Amino acid sequence: MTSHDVVSRIRRLARTRRVGHGGTLDPMATGVLVIGVGRATRLLTYVIGAGKGYTGTIRLGQSTVTDDAEGEVVATVPAGGLGTDEIHAALDPLRGEVDQVPSAVSAIKVDGRRAYKRVRDGEAVELAARRVTISRLDVLAVRRDRPDVVDVDVAVTCSSGTYVRAVARDLGAALGVGGHLTALRRTAVGGFTLAEAATLDELAERAPEVVNLSLADAARRFFPQRAVDADEAKVLSHGGPLDPAGISGPYAVFDPAGGLIAIVSERAGRARAEVVLAPA
Repeated sequence: MTSHDVVSRIRRLARTRRVGHGGTLDPMATGVLVIGVGRATRLLTYVIGAGKGYTGTIRLGQSTVTDDAEGEVVATVPAGGLGTDEIHAALDPLRGEVDQVPSAVSAIKVDGRRAYKRVRDGEAVELAARRVTISRLDVLAVRRDRPDVVDVDVAVTCSSGTYVRAVARDLGAALGVGGHLTALRRTAVGGFTLAEAATLDELAERAPEVVNLSLADAARRFFPQRAVDADEAKVLSHGGPLDPAGISGPYAVFDPAGGLIAIVSERAGRARAEVVLAPA
């Protein structure tokens, strides 16, 4: 199932076309996909940029064209002789702020076309490295169930734009045996975790009321907060600026009743709405 498939299903369940998601999951992957319904779709741009958490399995000893299990195996090198200490040591340079080259089979656009479409058409695609942050890359288990491959279960916390399958590829390259990702589960997007997620079947049981977190509650969890009085709320809801409050970054502004008015940022000495969310 693709992320677009999930959106299509939610549109039917919620009986609205106004549905979007906050960051694509590869079809092979499972886990957290943040969905916005109605006015909440306007917050998804912030969700896409949030940090992510994953668990996954890296198979050492095989390289694939896609850097994951969906692609054809293009090279095999026996990896059974790798020591666990070698694996841990090879992971060290992949942590922190790193320049990561995304997988050629990715959704990144090259001259207006998705890289994966160019690869499927037989083109050779080379993508530029991008700076990402991998704040956690922990080994959960090293399994040697087959003689020529080693499966490494990992937990990853990273910035938006990080490709875990590129981590698998780079680990395999560093060890000289190749590697690819055989399983991936997204466990968190920002502060939204797998523990509170609902399955599509669970959402279907309560359709069309599929939303399990209100827009205001989501904003309280995702942004710093500012409360304003009734006059300020009126100005902001009509797109006007407010006096600054000295809050850095985008923040959520609430009216005296606790209703969400807008997402605001401060610049040039004024607090201005980036997105107005008060009901019309």
